[in-house]
Amino acid sequence: MCYVDIDFKNKVAVITGAGAGLGRSHALYLAARGAKVVVNDLGGTWDGKGESQLPAQQVVEEIRAAGGQAEANFDSVADPESAKRIIGTALDTYGTVDILICNAGVLRVKTFHKMPIEDFELIISVHLMGTVYPTKFAFPIMREKGYGRIVFTSSGAGLYGVLGGTNYAAAKMGIVGFMNGLKLEGQKHNIMINTIAPMASTRLAEMTTVLPDELMSILRTELVTAMVAYLCSEQCRTTGDILTAGGGYYTKAQMMEGAGVQLNPDEEITAETIAEHFHRITDMTEAKGYFSATDELKNSFGPLLKG
Repeated sequence: MCYVDIDFKNKVAVITGAGAGLGRSHALYLAARGAKVVVNDLGGTWDGKGESQLPAQQVVEEIRAAGGQAEANFDSVADPESAKRIIGTALDTYGTVDILICNAGVLRVKTFHKMPIEDFELIISVHLMGTVYPTKFAFPIMREKGYGRIVFTSSGAGLYGVLGGTNYAAAKMGIVGFMNGLKLEGQKHNIMINTIAPMASTRLAEMTTVLPDELMSILRTELVTAMVAYLCSEQCRTTGDILTAGGGYYTKAQMMEGAGVQLNPDEEITAETIAEHFHRITDMTEAKGYFSATDELKNSFGPLLKG
């Protein structure tokens, strides 16, 4: 199968957290292929302290030096009015927004019993609400024009858990739930919404994992960016997928449901009944995924549903 070259000419992309790491990689790649890019970054430390205009401005200068078009934005994703200004920068500078990549993030690493609740709330604000807020202001623009590509950033920590990162895991899995709902609204308006679960050698990754140097050396950001760029392209027709990418390894992750057991709801079902059937209830050998909760309901109770 042959695919045409992917470019982003006449497309406007907003990328949050683009002053370093994965965001910077995404910005440089899309700009090199013709996109007009809004480089957003608050410029704080990995744990969310401080701010600086330097990281975003340096990426913008790098893009411009290579002949591309870019504009810096220094607002926080974690506040709705601030996030509105991020999208406003795209509108004021380029007149629209076609692509949104929500990548901004910080960390507060502690086991749950030692974690101040403020650290939990901060991570939810930056990662989950910091995805919701920019999307809230970009989505109506895409809906009106009948075109959009949105990429959220989750993590293996959210899909599978990580020690010392209950706040991070909760936020990252929340992003998946947000995508699952929004994909149903966007699909009929040609807005494709997908989520990347990246594995890359970045400052956040170094705070959460201890990996050998030889593995970190292959977890280059550009190997994740190749997948993100495809998801941002006109050629991408999938929506609602979780794509894992890192070190040249790419796959789809999905919530799965086993074949299950149908017990008679007209008979008494007790805890002992569940215990008797629990091994079959939890059997995943015939597991399948569903695009929506409606599909899952139809599969489970199809004969009882009308229409």
